Amino acid sequence: MTPFKNKILFVGYGAVAECTLPILFKHLAVAPENVTVMDFEDRAEKLKPWIAKGVKWVRDRVTEKNMGSLLGKFVAKGDVVIDLAWNIDACEILDWCHRRGVMYINTSTELWDPYAAGAKQHPTEKTLYWRHMNVRRMMAKWKAKGPTAVLEHGANPGLISHFTKQGLLDIAAASLADKKFKVKDAERIAELARTQAWNHLAQQLGVKVIHCSERDTQISDKPKQVDEFVNTWSIEGFREEGQTTSELGWGTHEKELPAHAHKHKEGPRNQICLARMGMDVWVRTWVPNYTVRGMVVRHGEAFTISDHLTVWEKGKATYRPTVHYAYCPSDAAVASLNEMRGYDYKLNDNQRIMNDDITQGSDILGALIMGHPYKSWWTGSDLSIEESRRLVPHQNATTMQVAISVVAATVWMVQNPEMGVVVPDDLPHEFVLGLAKPYLGTFISTPSDWTPLKHYKNPFPGYNRPEFDVKDPWQFKNFLVKDGE
Repeated sequence: MTPFKNKILFVGYGAVAECTLPILFKHLAVAPENVTVMDFEDRAEKLKPWIAKGVKWVRDRVTEKNMGSLLGKFVAKGDVVIDLAWNIDACEILDWCHRRGVMYINTSTELWDPYAAGAKQHPTEKTLYWRHMNVRRMMAKWKAKGPTAVLEHGANPGLISHFTKQGLLDIAAASLADKKFKVKDAERIAELARTQAWNHLAQQLGVKVIHCSERDTQISDKPKQVDEFVNTWSIEGFREEGQTTSELGWGTHEKELPAHAHKHKEGPRNQICLARMGMDVWVRTWVPNYTVRGMVVRHGEAFTISDHLTVWEKGKATYRPTVHYAYCPSDAAVASLNEMRGYDYKLNDNQRIMNDDITQGSDILGALIMGHPYKSWWTGSDLSIEESRRLVPHQNATTMQVAISVVAATVWMVQNPEMGVVVPDDLPHEFVLGLAKPYLGTFISTPSDWTPLKHYKNPFPGYNRPEFDVKDPWQFKNFLVKDGE
């Protein structure tokens, strides 16, 4: 257990924070009286057992006007802010923490009001890529790295970066054992795996596409009602990411841009965005052991993984895989999204997060790495509701995967307090997975001969014109679900 004598402030006490708090005390030796939990809703009853142990509870809300004065009441140099709220401007809270020597962690890079600019804002300016560029511009003005701040370290983004690294190592080990490469190439792969040169290793293995593929199979004994939005995690967070631009890291192997695509004009330009809601962009993907259709909802891993796996030569990106989220949420959430579409995307007032009412199911989340000699390889977590409840009572599988990732990154941050701003790909995967695996249920790393065209059958042969590239299965157009198929 890692000792920590300073203070910790939780900003937000929703489902993820409720799961994070008990796990944090298992891995960080911190006095309960040094931990404060803040939320704008009344969480006193939920926190009652922790308050009895000494944890402090404050009902308040961090806003654009009060952020500095409010945070300053609870944390100072050497302390930690665990930001699990939504709609707190990442640049502003990062800068505040940086200037005061406060360590910081969040699970997403957010704004005070993501809807403020309205529909006329250019699609590229609605993206997480745009937000990351704002963070980089701000950091460039700082005189020193400052205290550690871990951005976007939940399940995905977060754990998915470590699943990707583990998957690359497993593909390399298997391909060497099975003699998939010629001697010189095999020697090169062995050296790249040993030195963990992730971008060159992915290139040498032939990786073309990486999905963060997720299928949530958790079901409840309380059916979704008409005019009710049901989900297994933050409904507002889901709505915000689902109703904005679809984003993906864009591979150097791709031959043509999809419809409604926009490129970025500054920074590494490793991403594109689509002027379409992510919740309405569907792709074929795979989790053990079946094909699913997932939404290309924007997520930070599409930026950080594709950025870290880019190979640059003389200022030009010569290699990069296509990287994006492919999310199939719970059946109740899929029905809720469909109902919301019928309401012209207006979010229901009646909302429910499934928890104790869940009767069975799992959250299956991993990195689907494609294009190498095995075709596909999936590395990740299959966490059942039964196992999640055994680990922390009253918690579902989805929140558990996020919570343990937050804890692992927080422990690493406390052990490495002066690393400046980092993203999940900057953290050692061995450390994070070493702490997280006991909370991830069945950890899977397995090959598959799946491709996006493996199971496709044209229902109207000769009467439509499906747009596929049969010569290169790893083109994005083969994954994308389109009209006329």
